[in-house]
Amino acid sequence: MDFRTSTVAELSSSVRRGTVSARELTQHALARIDEVNPQVNAFVAVDADRAMEQAAAVDQIVAAGGDPGALAGLPVGVKDSEDAAGYPTRHGSALFDGAPAAVRDSALVGRLRAAGAVVVGKTNLPELAWTGHTDNSRFGLTRNPWNLTHSAGGSSGGSAAAIAAGMVPLATGSDGGGSIRIPSSCCGLSGMKPSHGRVPAGGAEGAGWLGLSTKGVLGRTVADVVEALDAVVGPDATDLRSLPRPEANWRDALVEARVPVRVAWSPGLGYTHADAEVLRVCEQAVAALDAMGAEVEEVPSVFDTDPLDDWLVIVGARLLHTLEPYREQWDLVTPVLVSLARQAEALPATRLVEALDRCHELNLKLVSLFRKVRLLVTPTIAGLPPPNELGGQGVVNGTVDPNWVRLTYPFNMTRSPAATVCAGLSRSGLPVGVQLIGPQHADLVVLRSAAALEQQLGFEVLAPI
Repeated sequence: MDFRTSTVAELSSSVRRGTVSARELTQHALARIDEVNPQVNAFVAVDADRAMEQAAAVDQIVAAGGDPGALAGLPVGVKDSEDAAGYPTRHGSALFDGAPAAVRDSALVGRLRAAGAVVVGKTNLPELAWTGHTDNSRFGLTRNPWNLTHSAGGSSGGSAAAIAAGMVPLATGSDGGGSIRIPSSCCGLSGMKPSHGRVPAGGAEGAGWLGLSTKGVLGRTVADVVEALDAVVGPDATDLRSLPRPEANWRDALVEARVPVRVAWSPGLGYTHADAEVLRVCEQAVAALDAMGAEVEEVPSVFDTDPLDDWLVIVGARLLHTLEPYREQWDLVTPVLVSLARQAEALPATRLVEALDRCHELNLKLVSLFRKVRLLVTPTIAGLPPPNELGGQGVVNGTVDPNWVRLTYPFNMTRSPAATVCAGLSRSGLPVGVQLIGPQHADLVVLRSAAALEQQLGFEVLAPI
């Protein structure tokens, strides 16, 4: 058995028909974690007994003639910034070493369980989900299954690496600046950041990162991601941002997988450039769009300047709020996070308002673009998955570059639906992702396009681990 060679729908259907048990799938996940997690370090906590109890409950429903749900028996990992009942939520930080086990699931995890999924453990992330490289002083470095000397990306790097290594078929993630798309690209997966509010946050805490962050589910293919999203999208009364669900389901949308007639290709969005090797692979994907009948127009500039400073102001304000109760323990926190919190403390409130206004201005630019095209395509990240020895910095055209992830965060600021599809491998064997962005709330445009492109490219290579 290899989770990477069967679709989520096939695995779940097998459980629902009784040809494979949920316990068998869970046992395979646990065995695979035991086998490869010591090398990859994707999971930071596993509870085999609890997982097998959940799996047994699914099998009992099947034996009684019931339907456990669309994700019946599927083992899932939960990013360690997300509550899962029975596990402490430690955010990759020593600040939360003594955190008690969560007594209830987050809205996302609860919906996955309600659809029959089995939680097997928690996955790694950088401290407080801050960066595009998954490493922290508490649990250490997550390695890329394609090449263990390279980064798995972040901040949902543990989830992406777990899927790429065949430990689980699905895992949760969140994306406040690219944290689903970056690790999906680094690990050769298809990933999706839904429109903000599609997957509700809900519960006792407010929206993450002042509305920049949204939740999602990572899988190997677009179809796998959609199968999971179909079980979790929809409003929640405790989430002020949550959106109604106008479509009956998203799975049927993939039957009509296609690309729009008019597509914009922007290699650097107007304020940056990508590595030549990244562009070489992404341009093959652009050629595939053209071969599928899309009229592809190159758009050199979408935004006038890099919005990083404004993004950092918003993130810094939320970070200060998170760290404030632990001020006497800031010596335990990654120094760059403390620095960002202190900078936020020194800024006037009007600077935060200016940064939020910049989100509006960026969206106006996209509105103008989407009057002419239906889809925007860019590289997902500016460089290849970087060597771990660089400690989170990347490499672009041979130069060390700390901001190798600068093509993703603008679309958190605009709240746009955005996906990544593996466009192929670099000459050194590392995955390269191409990013697809759609108009406001046009999740199905992005998903249909991503599915169609994925099928056209036909990338079926598995990580060598």
